[in-house]
This record gives sequence, C-alpha cells and structure tokens, in this order.
Amino acid sequence: MNISIIGAGKWGEALYHAYSSNKQNSVVITSRKYRDIKNFVSLEEALKREFLIIAIPAQFIREWLENNFIDLNQNILVASKGIETSSGAFLNEIYSNFIPNDRLAFISGPSFASEVKLSLPTALIISSTNQELAQSYSNSLPKFIKGYISSDVIGAEVAGAYKNVIAIAGGVCDGLNLGNNARAAIISRGLVEMSRFGEHFGAKAETFLSLGGAGDLFLTASSKLSRNYRVGLGIAQNKTLDEILEELGEVAEGVGTARALDKISKEQNIYLPIAREIYLMLDCGKNPQKSVNDLLS
Repeated sequence: MNISIIGAGKWGEALYHAYSSNKQNSVVITSRKYRDIKNFVSLEEALKREFLIIAIPAQFIREWLENNFIDLNQNILVASKGIETSSGAFLNEIYSNFIPNDRLAFISGPSFASEVKLSLPTALIISSTNQELAQSYSNSLPKFIKGYISSDVIGAEVAGAYKNVIAIAGGVCDGLNLGNNARAAIISRGLVEMSRFGEHFGAKAETFLSLGGAGDLFLTASSKLSRNYRVGLGIAQNKTLDEILEELGEVAEGVGTARALDKISKEQNIYLPIAREIYLMLDCGKNPQKSVNDLLS
C-alpha cells in the first residue's frame, strides 16, 4: 500500500513505525511543522497517496479538513479518538461532509504509542462500513500487530472517545489513593456507561466487550503511560487544568470529549454520571473527593 501518515504526534509516529515495518508498504509522513523524520514530505505530496492515515487531534479535524484537505479519491483511516466539543458531532459525521463513508475506516484498540514504536505485540480493530477497505488496512499491518475488522463504526468511535474520559476518572481514583477496589469499580461502571451511550446511537453491545471497548478502556484507565490518566492524577492533586495540560505538553483527548458528552447528555437526556463528574471537575473546579462522594451516593 502507498500510505501517508498525516500528523506526527506520538500516535502518528507510532503508526508510521508500524506501517513502515511492513516492507511491502511505501509510507511517508507529514505534519503542520517540519519534523526530522525519515520520509517526511509536504502535505501536498502526502495527499496524493491512495491511502491516508490521519492522526490529528479530534478537536482540530473539522478545521483541518476545511482548510487543507483535497479530495483525490483517497481512502482514509481515522486515527483520532474523540467527539467534537462545539457540536457534539462524531468524527464519522465530520468526515462524511468531505468524503463518502465507503472510503472511511477507523482504528481502535489497546495501543500505547510508546509500545507500538518498540514493536511490542499489539492487537487492533479496523472498523468501516466498507469491509474490503477495513481488510486492506488490516492486512498491511506489521507482523507484531494482530488486526481484526468490524463494521460497527459508531461503536468503535464511542468506545475510543469515551474510554479517555473514564481514564481521567481512573487517574483521579489513584491520585486520591482510593485503592484498587475503587479503580476497578469506576472502570467497570465506566464500561456500562459508555455502552449505554453507544447503544443510544445504534452501536452494537458486543463492540464494548471487544479490544476497542473493554480492551482499550482497561489499558488507558490504569497506567501512567496514558495522558488522560495523568490528567486525573493532576486533578486529584488540586492542579488547575491549565497546569496539567502544560505539564503534559500534548493533547489529552478526554478533556474535550468530557465537555462534548456533558452537552450531548443534557440535549438527549442520557444518564452519564461518571462523565458528568469529570466535566464538573475539569471545567467547574469541583472538588475530586466531593465527586467521589456524590458517585457513591
């Protein structure tokens, strides 16, 4: 496959490493700013490839597509995970304004970028309404990544976005030294909550028990390698959100997604107690221990 990676953050670089490790692929990478990476090319050149992998943070996708994307009949694998804060739109809804759904696929599953870059064993799901396209992206993965395919795009999107919010909750639990029982409870109830949310929009229940659901959630909500988990640790230490994000030095998708979930839950009357408390801690300065007490009650 002739592949362009668009976005050279940690996840973009990890996907560049992964797809480049399959020597049958020809892979280039580009980003907003020049990066000293082998096969770094201009955006104009990158867009000419048949298969794109876009790893741009979710909150910037619409603006990037409006200002930069040129439809040359490419296929796109979406590597972002989030829900647009301003509109509550899922990424597939945003992308469908620019290209047909049968040229869109979405990647999900438990995958820390640092471990992918070390070629450690990983399993991922490629979801698309076009199963042939999903299979193409899956078949082109390297030997150290096991690829599965799915047709449940909305399920993959919801799980990939929602787990980042629950990861913040997991970090809060550990930051408050609430113990393993509490973290296990928040993760398992978070799985129930994200399933409820997803099924409201037509997602399949089994998707939330898959690699892209439970698998990604368990990983992200219990490790300091997770940016969103580290956001939760910072909240538990009474740091401001600005301080936390400055220390991270990179985007934590769960922050914007928490805002989007709160907006959607109010508009559509969906019960999302954990996401609500994360939103209140992030944007309203609610005391983390008070949030825990309210969840317990």
